[in-house]
Amino acid sequence: MFGVVFPNRSFPMDISSFSQIDTFHWVLDMNTFVGEAYDQVRELCIFLLNSFTLPPDKALAVYIQAPGSAFQFCGAVTLARPSAVLSLAWPDPTGDGQLQLTAADAAPLSAKIGVSVEDLATLPSLDVAAEKKVERLAMKVGENLFNFMQSFCGVDGSKLVVPMDILDRWFKKFQERAKRDPEYLKSFVF
Repeated sequence: MFGVVFPNRSFPMDISSFSQIDTFHWVLDMNTFVGEAYDQVRELCIFLLNSFTLPPDKALAVYIQAPGSAFQFCGAVTLARPSAVLSLAWPDPTGDGQLQLTAADAAPLSAKIGVSVEDLATLPSLDVAAEKKVERLAMKVGENLFNFMQSFCGVDGSKLVVPMDILDRWFKKFQERAKRDPEYLKSFVF
């Protein structure tokens, strides 16, 4: 049906590594896989196996659950997108979840990865990780610009005054740094 790989951490694992809850739900207990270091596992690659045919209006949704929290949606695969590398942003144990497999999962003792067959139309955007990365990137770039501008600001009553060419100067400096240091832009995303 499906397989998963944890990049740099595992060989491909098939559905037999998961516990089947019912016809449409599976769970992988991370304690059996990595012990208490579940939060060090940051990515999961999920893929449909060739022998599995998923209806076009269905998706294989992936959720993560940290100890003490409910499940949180990470992403999904479909026939049109048969594989995906998903970022695992483990939820805060006090957060609210979106999927409850059983009543016994209300207060889990270990981290889990849940997979379920769901209606494609009911799922959030399938590119949740990319959206979060773009949001973090925008926030970090904006913070960088603000800090740069703040160092040149003057005060005129209740207004901040900055030189007219401040955006040009910041952008030039930003571009030069990005050209000199290829890791610089990556530091904004993580």
